[in-house]
Amino acid sequence: MTNLVIADLGAEIESNVRRALAEDIGTGDITAQLIPAERLAHASVITRERAVISGSAWVDSVFRQLDPRVAVHWQVVDGEQVEAGRVLFQLEGPARALLSGERTALNFLQTLSGVATRCRHYADLVEGTGVRLLDTRKTLPGLRLAQKYAVTCGGCHNHRIGLYDAFLIKENHIAACGGIAEAIAAAHRIAPGKPVEVEVESLGELEQALAAGVDIVMLDELSLDDMRTAVAINAGRAKLEASGGISDETLRSIAETGVDYISIGALTKHVQAIDLSMRLAQ
Repeated sequence: MTNLVIADLGAEIESNVRRALAEDIGTGDITAQLIPAERLAHASVITRERAVISGSAWVDSVFRQLDPRVAVHWQVVDGEQVEAGRVLFQLEGPARALLSGERTALNFLQTLSGVATRCRHYADLVEGTGVRLLDTRKTLPGLRLAQKYAVTCGGCHNHRIGLYDAFLIKENHIAACGGIAEAIAAAHRIAPGKPVEVEVESLGELEQALAAGVDIVMLDELSLDDMRTAVAINAGRAKLEASGGISDETLRSIAETGVDYISIGALTKHVQAIDLSMRLAQ
């Protein structure tokens, strides 16, 4: 498991923003043309609710692509938790560019901060247990890397990025390969060195996976008692990941069974954007 960092995302950010601006502005912002081209302006962006901030690099890219003369002055950093009413950043530059970029910039910031805020909520619930909370591939199309970066801002961690960087062998794969041991052996042949994870639904399947030399075992909706037994059977031979049936009420108890990871689709799937507002100075 590796975590995305902003230094690795430059090209992705530029591409995300380029597509978003094309989607919004198209052939030109006709409303912004009401404002004289030479007019300069100042603006402030605030949050109307408590949030963990993520997405500043996407905001910077929006205004850089629209007009390099726009200056963005950040008052917060990604990963910082802020209270309602806090000024997040200030803008100065051509008024047309500030207004044309407002919605695209805030769309990125409100969405990614929403992910980071949810992740911080879950991370706080398991504080002190030593477990790592993992995201999944349940992301918004076209924004996977952005959302996975936001997950790290909220104190959680990244699972595999896609279908290419690690094996995750599930029930249908096992059936098609002829069994757990056969699937694991095939994975080792196809891509030596790539992590191999197998989803199991019973303690018997866990023992099969361990005997076949798996790296990670996903315990799919096992009971708490079975998870504790799985930890004992495993004895550190592989990493154990709990999945399924995760909620605010069950999360801490699952973490306390001794598993290494808990994967939660809701980190990126159940996104509630943060309420942000931009105001031009009068």
